[in-house]
Order: sequence, then C-alpha cells, then structure tokens
Amino acid sequence: MEPRFVADAMLGRLAKWLRVMGYDTHYQSYYGGNTVKRLVLDGRRLLSRRKDTVRLYRHILLIRSDRLEGQLQEMRDQGALSLDKSRWFTLCLRCNVPLETPADAEGRENIPDYVFYESGAEIRSCPSCRRSFWAGSHRQRMVKQLEEWGF
Repeated sequence: MEPRFVADAMLGRLAKWLRVMGYDTHYQSYYGGNTVKRLVLDGRRLLSRRKDTVRLYRHILLIRSDRLEGQLQEMRDQGALSLDKSRWFTLCLRCNVPLETPADAEGRENIPDYVFYESGAEIRSCPSCRRSFWAGSHRQRMVKQLEEWGF
C-alpha cells in the first residue's frame, strides 16, 4: 500500500511537492477539532515540524529542515518516499484528487488551442476543481528541480 500523508499547517509547500511526486497528501492551512487525529486514524502518516506533536501521535514523521529540499530529503532518507517517476504529476496540486484524461470537448474549453494541438494526449484534468494540466515549461522546471534535489 502506498503511503498517504497529512501535513500540518506549517508544511504547505512540502504537501504541494509531495502531490507533484504522486503522494496522496492531505493539507489544510488550519486544522480544527479532531481533524488531524481522524486523518491519522484513517491511515495517514502525520508530517509535522512541531516537536510537541510527537507525544500525541505514534506514526509521525518529524520534519526538522525549514527548507523544502531538506524536507524531501529527510523523508527519503527515513524511507517514506520512493523514487517512482511514473507517479509524478498524477494528482491535482490543489485538490489532491487523481487526474483524469478529459473528453476532447471538455479538455479544449479549459486550455489554449495551441496547447491542445501540441499536447492533446498528455492533457489531464481534475474532476473536482476542473483545472487542466499538461507537460509545459512549468512542469519541465519542476522535473528539473526534483532531479537537482536527487529525485
């Protein structure tokens, strides 16, 4: 079973990049009540920078670095991440929902014409927020960044 995470409010950038790498990562800027406890009981591993949180949860990964690169490397070094590039760019960066291949008409209305003709088969969309994703220059920069970080 692939690891699923819940990132505390201090780890929003890490959550986004974990989603880029295909890891199901729940993130909110504020968690009220027993939300984190419920998500951990649901099988998610808690990622936190708060040392006092270690006392509250058994399956926590305490993130010590304050830099994104260091945070990802800590997770890899602790065995929480694998290097599976086939999973990259399979989740919506905003909604954390698996991306789908849109129907032709649906995919065309959300993206520029030149992108549709150049990347038609590679376009994916989020069934929740309806955002569209394709392998453009932004994605190339993200891949380059992950490779520079050793992924």
